[in-house]
Amino acid sequence: MIEIREPIRTARLSLRPFTEGDEDDMWEFESLPEVARFLFNEPRSREDNAAALAERRKQFALREGGDTLVLAVDLDGKVIGYVLLGWVHEEHRQGEFGFVFHPGYQGKGYAAEAAVEMLRLGFEQLGLHRIHGRCDALNTSSAKLMERLGLRKEAHFVEAEIFKGRWGDELHYAMLAREWEASAHAA
Repeated sequence: MIEIREPIRTARLSLRPFTEGDEDDMWEFESLPEVARFLFNEPRSREDNAAALAERRKQFALREGGDTLVLAVDLDGKVIGYVLLGWVHEEHRQGEFGFVFHPGYQGKGYAAEAAVEMLRLGFEQLGLHRIHGRCDALNTSSAKLMERLGLRKEAHFVEAEIFKGRWGDELHYAMLAREWEASAHAA
């Protein structure tokens, strides 16, 4: 079990549970079409944003399989994105991670810095055997980030689902605990 009450500090960031005060920062990037482009939701209205924030405020722990941990990525008091770790399957020790960032803060290494901490939580604290990430095949930035983190490309599903009115391809990446332990990121 993992429960995050205090922020996880990295060199430049703080990963912490969402708070009521994060609504404006969150809406600033979640209302953008370029952010929603590769997500299942459309750009968020103020009302949609408030509902998403209310849900995220409850997602600060992994207590059992099926739970999802979602942390705000805070840079000097401003939420610039979020990272998540889902506990997909308890018995088989499987997890899934992901990340979403404000376009104004992309290309600076923040997503990698935050994503490493989610992998660390999954492997070193939760004891997962395997963590996977997935993205639309057109989302080359996310694919490149997962490769830089050391995840291995396992699949390219061609026209796997109808996504926002078109057939979409999906890429799947994964890392095993032994691969994490051999990586430069492991403790």
